[in-house]
Amino acid sequence: MSSLVFKNVRHRYDREYSVNIDRLEVAAGKLVCLLGPSGCGKSTTLRLAAGLESPLEGEIQIDGEVMANDSIFVGSEDRRVGLVFQDYALFPHLSVQDNVGFGLSHLSRADRRRQSLAMLETVGMQGSADKYPHMLSGGEQQRVALARALAPNPRVLLMDEPFSGLDVVLRNRVRDETLALLKKMGTTVLMVTHDPEEAMRMADEIVLMQGGRIIQQGSPGALYSQPVNAFAASFLGDVNRVPVTAVGECYETDLGPVPAAPDIDGPVTEILVRPEAIRFLPAVDAAAPTGEVALSRNLGAFCLVDILFKSGFRATARVATLHQPIVGETCSIALNLDGVFIFPSAANAQKANNPVSN
Repeated sequence: MSSLVFKNVRHRYDREYSVNIDRLEVAAGKLVCLLGPSGCGKSTTLRLAAGLESPLEGEIQIDGEVMANDSIFVGSEDRRVGLVFQDYALFPHLSVQDNVGFGLSHLSRADRRRQSLAMLETVGMQGSADKYPHMLSGGEQQRVALARALAPNPRVLLMDEPFSGLDVVLRNRVRDETLALLKKMGTTVLMVTHDPEEAMRMADEIVLMQGGRIIQQGSPGALYSQPVNAFAASFLGDVNRVPVTAVGECYETDLGPVPAAPDIDGPVTEILVRPEAIRFLPAVDAAAPTGEVALSRNLGAFCLVDILFKSGFRATARVATLHQPIVGETCSIALNLDGVFIFPSAANAQKANNPVSN
């Protein structure tokens, strides 16, 4: 098992840095997801790790061996990294077995065949060894691409949006199967995705990027529950942006009072509230925040409910479908403060960069 380390790595295509990373480490046997919006530098970071790009500054190591710095550059063919691309990049003129054996040219023909078939069996594709890529479904092609990347026993596996081409139902199954296989093999993985749900579903650790920089790095639970700023909070999940009025040591809101955060440096004009932090009370309570159900959408196991308050403010709650209220119903709510985030107004101004906020 190996590790991948970036130290003070800078790279740019134009005037501004496309990657500006002080330190990034992928521990041996861990799956780390680079997450962020389009253009944040995550794919360039993957290309730097693969040796498809050379950094302008800094050092990249794999398993303690320098791959790139001011005086050294090891090409992709000599880094012993596996690559799984968004479009799988299978060779259409080669059989499945020959695709998997493509990176095993150093072996004899018999050993190459033996290892290719063994890897196909590992991913459950041994019965398709003599087929060609066009004869496979999207999920089967993804398995073959994974087998080809793992066959040479790479030190690090690099995956660039590997599941984006699959439909939703198939994507979930293939992701779970892939994760189980990678964990069983103890593979060190750096994966790029723009999908927060995918990152939280698969990663041991998430690296959230914005503007070429790492904004926050940690476990999925830490990034979701303890975001460092408004961008992190809103990118990892939906939030309500709730206007506040400071009254003493509290913020008054339509969702009820929220204790002021003593360590906030600057004025606060709004707070961020996760939809699941809004909880419906079993009965209307005149002492609790109360509003009218304006919209209710059933999404299977849970539903999204829009609540309209007398002030005209509208908030979205996420509740179990079993307790779904009907449109027009008057409901009282309580607020779970664990899902409330407070940042200075200047930080909340980043909402223009947030595609998922309410």
